[in-house]
Amino acid sequence: MTPELPIVVGIAVMVLSLFLIPLGAPGLWIMIAVLGFGAWKDEVAWWVWGFLVVVAGLAELAEFLIVERTSARYGGSRRAFWGAIAGGLLGVVIGLPVPVPLLGPLLAGLLGTFLGAALVTYWETRHLHAARRVAWGALVGRAFAAAAKTAAGVIILVVGSTSLLVR
Repeated sequence: MTPELPIVVGIAVMVLSLFLIPLGAPGLWIMIAVLGFGAWKDEVAWWVWGFLVVVAGLAELAEFLIVERTSARYGGSRRAFWGAIAGGLLGVVIGLPVPVPLLGPLLAGLLGTFLGAALVTYWETRHLHAARRVAWGALVGRAFAAAAKTAAGVIILVVGSTSLLVR
């Protein structure tokens, strides 16, 4: 028996959403919305959907904590952490003119994270070395956080797709 068109479209949307996660876009929540619609249509068990909402929430919390702790480990202040977050978001929105799709926003998000943390730290300390060190910590944190959220996205994709296909 072949899956129905809405199920195929839902899985395709979740696969595409997985690629949005490293960009800082809400790919996890798009996947959760697709599965929430599936739960509403009785294609996904409600407890599966609830479990995956918890997985997505924990991934968001992990991202926040990873960036905050690595930034602090490298000497960053709370303001530097928020500068890294704002810089990363701004970088993703602005993007870079890179000919490879999705690579431009990804690189711009990482660059924005670095610059946001560096500028705030330099403004606070007036030491270039401290600014570079904190910015590097924020960048490392952002990269690890993106990997952790993408891993959560893979879990959501596999469990959600399986749930859609076996019902």
